[in-house]
Amino acid sequence: MNKAVGEHPANSLGELSKPMYLLIILNQTRLSSTVCQRHALDLIGNHGSVNELRAIGFMTKTDSLHPSGTAELSRSERKHRAILDAATEVFLQNGYLGTNMDDIAARSAVSKQTVYKHFESKEALFVEIVTSMVSVAGDRVHNQIPEFRDSDDLAAYLLNYACQQLTVVLTPRLMQLRRLVIGEVSRFPELAQVLYERGPKRAMAMLTATFTVLAERSLLEIEDPSVAASHFNWLIMAEPVNQVMLLGDGAIPEPEELRLHAAQGVRVFMAAYGRT
Repeated sequence: MNKAVGEHPANSLGELSKPMYLLIILNQTRLSSTVCQRHALDLIGNHGSVNELRAIGFMTKTDSLHPSGTAELSRSERKHRAILDAATEVFLQNGYLGTNMDDIAARSAVSKQTVYKHFESKEALFVEIVTSMVSVAGDRVHNQIPEFRDSDDLAAYLLNYACQQLTVVLTPRLMQLRRLVIGEVSRFPELAQVLYERGPKRAMAMLTATFTVLAERSLLEIEDPSVAASHFNWLIMAEPVNQVMLLGDGAIPEPEELRLHAAQGVRVFMAAYGRT
């Protein structure tokens, strides 16, 4: 990914390793270290070393490893993950008011006391689920976009970005989460803020940084990169997201439909900002 795409107002995140990037997420969103460690391990996969996690405090020298080289979850961490997974399904199915800790305990095969040991309240559990899901989705979009090279076709590069964004966002779970958070905005306004900052706002910041670099390289004619980012985002995301939000998960377009929609959006964007 182009370093400029990962820029942050106070830090050049593109120069940081992915685990260090997640440490910043931890500081900003107050996710538990267990959740951040899990996401860091998922991102490292087979392309990095767990020593990076130890270096920034996500792991200790005594943490055990799977044969694959990733950290082996402790019994407590496995329970934590089971509770989060079960709670996610219950919240998305029943809504906040329709969810109770007894159901979560039963579905995760632990006692209610164990659930409260990991999460002090239903609200705390809900906050962690929302923050975690949105942050991971954002990582999937922005960490999988390669750096633009001079030999690349710009329209194809933007089409790849648009398709990746649509594919990640337009999933039943994320759309259900959006509806759930919107429905609880009066009760949890901070969650709507988290969803906005980790979702649309983060995407806009990444696009702004990308278009700034492309304009500096004389690949696009842009006066205000943030305005160009807004135009691109709405050309790509507005219609399909609104359609699915209002009509339900059955309205999620097929992959070929999404690609056609993205290609049309990119064509309009290039007509406005491409160099002639």
